Amino acid sequence: MSVPTFYGKELRWKREAAGLSLETFLKGSYFGKTYLSDIEHGQRRMPIELARHADRTLGTDGFFERNCEDVQKARRSGHAEYFEKVLEAEKFALTIEEWGPTLIPGLLQTAAYARAVVRATHPLSLAEEVKEKVNGRMARAELFEVDHRTPEYWAILHESLITDPILSCQEMAEQLDRIVELAERCRITPQLVLRKARAHPFMTGSAKIMTFPDAPPLFYTEALHSGDTIDDPALVKEYRRSYDRLRAVALSPGASLDLIKAAAEDYRNGKQPDRLE
Repeated sequence: MSVPTFYGKELRWKREAAGLSLETFLKGSYFGKTYLSDIEHGQRRMPIELARHADRTLGTDGFFERNCEDVQKARRSGHAEYFEKVLEAEKFALTIEEWGPTLIPGLLQTAAYARAVVRATHPLSLAEEVKEKVNGRMARAELFEVDHRTPEYWAILHESLITDPILSCQEMAEQLDRIVELAERCRITPQLVLRKARAHPFMTGSAKIMTFPDAPPLFYTEALHSGDTIDDPALVKEYRRSYDRLRAVALSPGASLDLIKAAAEDYRNGKQPDRLE
């Protein structure tokens, strides 16, 4: 039994032993019934806020809060600790909107692209450590294959990610083909921001906004060796406004996809694409 499944079953057993329904147990918290059910079935990590709520409601003397870290470690194999909330949230998001100014977002990366990024940012990592990180990133993309849980995913990419290669021509063609394939299967909506757009929102960093049917929205931004997850509704709302303004300066999805296809064809022919200006 996995660690999240163990503590999920333990929570359900103690809740039912106390004679509490899902609705009654959740009174005084902001979590939804579906969210709690997923935790009890081992499908979601137990957040520290819910662990504390469980200890208060069930009188378990800090049991769930003390063991929350075990669940967190079990869920984030191949990923940094600061990415934990995002890793969990992606699987249950209603919408995911990303801005990639310097890297193609992890959910869209091929194994070759992910490997190049991991080796560049962790040059001293052993081969097995690199493999674990790449496998973890590839596993995240499985959400595009589950129809009933596929989120509405919107990716805005800077032109340089298409025209300035970090891989061989063939590998870059495969990376762009992956984006095209997901778009043509209606799994993602890509847009490009051209260099000539000049000043625009989010020039200072990456952005990821997630909304959920049963939880408050989240905003995530990342630096080289750190990441910050923000759940304050008012602040997330401000970030969302900035993202909408960024979307307004980007090319349309159709025009963007045509340019990505053309760039992929150039790479297949051994040619670096011209700048799109």
